[in-house]
Amino acid sequence: MSERTPLLHYRLSTSVNEQSGEHHACLSGETVSQSLAFSRLKSAHLSRPKKLSTFFGVVIPTLLSMFSVVVFLRIGFVVGQCGLYQAIAMFLVAYFIISMTVLSVCAISTNGALDAGGAYYMISRALGPEFGGSLGVMFFLANVCSSALYILGLVEAIVATFGLPEDGVSPAGSLQVLPAGYWWSLLYATGILLLCLLVCLVGAEIYAKASFLIFLVVMIVLASIFISFFAMRPRTILLPAALPVHNNTGPQPPNMANFTGFKLDTLLGNLDADYAVDYTTGTMMSFATVFAVMFNGCTGIMAGSNMSGDLKNPSYSIPRGTITAVIFTFIIYNLLSLMVACSCDRILLQRDYSFLRDINVWNPLVTVGVYSSTMSAAMSNLIGASRILFALARDDLFGTVLSPAKKTSHNGNPWVSVLLSWFLVQLVLFTGKLNTIASIVTIFFLLVYAAVDLACLALEWASAPNFRPTFRYFTWHTCVLGIVGCAIMMFLINAIYASASIAFMLLLLLLIHYLSPTSSWGYISQALIFHQVRKYLLMLDVRKDHVKFWRPQLLLMVSNPRSSVGLITFINDIKKSGLYVLGHVQLGDLDTLPSNPLQCRYDSWLSLVDHLNIKAFVNLTLADSVRHGVQHLLFISGLGGMRPNTLVLGFYDDCTPKDKLTDPALTATVPTQDPEDERPPYHFPALRPSNDGMGENGKVMGPQEYVAVIADAMKMMKNVALARYFHQFDRASTISSSPGKGALYVDVWPVNLLRPDSSSYVDTCSLFLLQLACVLNMVRAWRHARLRLFLCVEEGRSLRGAEEKLGQLLKELRIKANVYTVPWDQQVALHWQRQGEAGRRRPRERSQSQREEEGLGKRGLFEEKEGDDGDFVNSFPSNATRLSDEYLLAVNRLILDQACPPPAVRFLYLPHPPADTQHYTAYLRQLDLLTKDLGPTLLIHGVTPVLTTDL
Repeated sequence: MSERTPLLHYRLSTSVNEQSGEHHACLSGETVSQSLAFSRLKSAHLSRPKKLSTFFGVVIPTLLSMFSVVVFLRIGFVVGQCGLYQAIAMFLVAYFIISMTVLSVCAISTNGALDAGGAYYMISRALGPEFGGSLGVMFFLANVCSSALYILGLVEAIVATFGLPEDGVSPAGSLQVLPAGYWWSLLYATGILLLCLLVCLVGAEIYAKASFLIFLVVMIVLASIFISFFAMRPRTILLPAALPVHNNTGPQPPNMANFTGFKLDTLLGNLDADYAVDYTTGTMMSFATVFAVMFNGCTGIMAGSNMSGDLKNPSYSIPRGTITAVIFTFIIYNLLSLMVACSCDRILLQRDYSFLRDINVWNPLVTVGVYSSTMSAAMSNLIGASRILFALARDDLFGTVLSPAKKTSHNGNPWVSVLLSWFLVQLVLFTGKLNTIASIVTIFFLLVYAAVDLACLALEWASAPNFRPTFRYFTWHTCVLGIVGCAIMMFLINAIYASASIAFMLLLLLLIHYLSPTSSWGYISQALIFHQVRKYLLMLDVRKDHVKFWRPQLLLMVSNPRSSVGLITFINDIKKSGLYVLGHVQLGDLDTLPSNPLQCRYDSWLSLVDHLNIKAFVNLTLADSVRHGVQHLLFISGLGGMRPNTLVLGFYDDCTPKDKLTDPALTATVPTQDPEDERPPYHFPALRPSNDGMGENGKVMGPQEYVAVIADAMKMMKNVALARYFHQFDRASTISSSPGKGALYVDVWPVNLLRPDSSSYVDTCSLFLLQLACVLNMVRAWRHARLRLFLCVEEGRSLRGAEEKLGQLLKELRIKANVYTVPWDQQVALHWQRQGEAGRRRPRERSQSQREEEGLGKRGLFEEKEGDDGDFVNSFPSNATRLSDEYLLAVNRLILDQACPPPAVRFLYLPHPPADTQHYTAYLRQLDLLTKDLGPTLLIHGVTPVLTTDL
């Protein structure tokens, strides 16, 4: 009778462990990339013939996994503790939980060619290598430990029945002839494990045959049990000795109980719950503990799907075989519960877990059933562990560590994986008993079930067109119920083990994420993100835009990233959680090309984004000219409400470019995607001299076209920024060189320096400058920087009054900046001397003080000037041809003189290009003289209001 005691401790791992093993047993890992999927699947069919039918490959493994020893030793325990009503309710709840997972398994298995892999294949190919690999490792360890656990349980059962007593003397006529002890038990366990090894080395076909023989034995035993309820007469059964209960002063428990046969009084006595102390452990039972034990007999649902690699038609066999096995076991469990409740005293059910043997028509049959089911479980877990290891090795999730496990025999059996799994099981056998890990092994399997439900849920929510399973009896609701049910069961069995298992899975997930190579299986996360982004983009209505929620959405045109690293990283700072697009124009004509020349370049650009650790999209276009290419990008970049509102261009000058992508200093501060790879993951053409224009090979466009690009952007109502000297900008050194607050400066000159006769600080362009400077100051790395706002005034005017008015404006705009007044009479005098109008002014060109009064006083802060005053202020001067170089150089020196200490970057006012295209070259030359040697400078022109004082 003592053989039932050790098996009680192993109840929680029996059925679950079997599922997992075979689950991975069939994962061949042939599908490595989508482009080779069909050919690899075809070769898999040729190299590994599949011979198992629905019955042999799915029904039998699932039935054995779900029955195991529970059907023989736990039915009486469940009914005796919680009564028939609660027992049936428990089975309904448990089967409801597993049925939700069964629906997910059926859905995924009928979605295309599930050639090999079972649950591991489903999870890894749906949720990605991180989830698949981490759960695969847990699956493997659970199967190894479970195989050892069942073998040790079988050995203890055999020794309890056939082992010699402690005195070493066998009674006359007794079968107790086997020597007992630790080393003898280890020897017996090793022999049983060797037998399992031989079966697994031959392959899945012999395993299926062995499983069929065990299935026949189990069915015969079950038939004998049902017959015994009717054939056996009522009798009294001697109860086994119970463990002593601590501080028990009550009456001693009875040592006899009755098998009454079918009686109404017996049934009525077993209807309600009567929780008592478990006589094998001495602990008080409750609904949760009994449910956890009973639920173990309901698991094993994936044993059939684990054989997918050896099935003739997995998509046909898995749904039908799994559902058949689940329904059959549900009926058997409920029938047994009813018969037990009608024929056995509650004392018998609570105090003798092997009573089915005592009331059987032939007592040894139940013992044979227990031995057979335990042997089947051990074998199932060993072959399952080997297949999991083989699958992990084939997928290269752990590099070369598991490379030997890839070797297979001529018929496709992974014999190296089998040997490695056998070796690990043998090591576990040395520990003796594994009672403490039974619960955590079950939790491992429940975690896998939840992951399969999650995979199906993700595929359903992603609405991927290729997810169209032929099994349609599922919804996302069933997936959610399966996940919740598995999670509840995990914490119901053991909350500490459940938390530890989840933590272990997350640790493995992070390990694989950072160490494993990028897979080409496809990531469900990408499909889910696409689905959600599309939904929210449709909700982002441009008609509901408001100035309060304006943010910069930038299109940066890059000729060659090698010379633009500083600018790319700076614009990444100034985007303020807005859209950031790297644009590039490739000159060419698609009619004269054999294929799209841009397709092969996207990888290099995306690798650059990863290398620089920026949050940007990449948009490339092919055009006959740079101007047309920029027009294309301005028209088509972005989607819905996420479209660029600001164009950023590099300045058109003759500065010698420097390759920052090969700069050792940059390499030291910007981590690469693969630190071990010395070669960069991107390929861009080498720089040529004077390559700061937008062309790729030198200046492929002239100054006329460059200014035309600026004018085109403003026609499209896009803000424009011209970036000069950003090849001198190094973000890491700039930020690190300012250890204390205030050591970093950003200078803002919000006046049109090309129109000294129209100084205004409240037009749209000036306010746009202030907004961008404020946005930069809000970035974490630039928060310690100080804004310096320079107010150009003429002597004799109210310097303090102008400063106070601008300060009041900044206060209302919630912009913190230091205002500095800069007299510029000498520079203005140079301008008027060239004009020849030093002593008089045109009537419409009012004095500066009058314009300041109108701009800061009478008019609202953001009200546009009436008539054509706005065009007058923002536009290129009509007398451009007479704007002297002396004046521009004097203003340039004025800006340089205020640079103490020098700023990290300057923001200057960019006037509108002239209407007459003949003046484009002069316009660009004047900008060149104005910004000469200023260091990193942004010339900015704003066309839309971006500031408000409203709440």
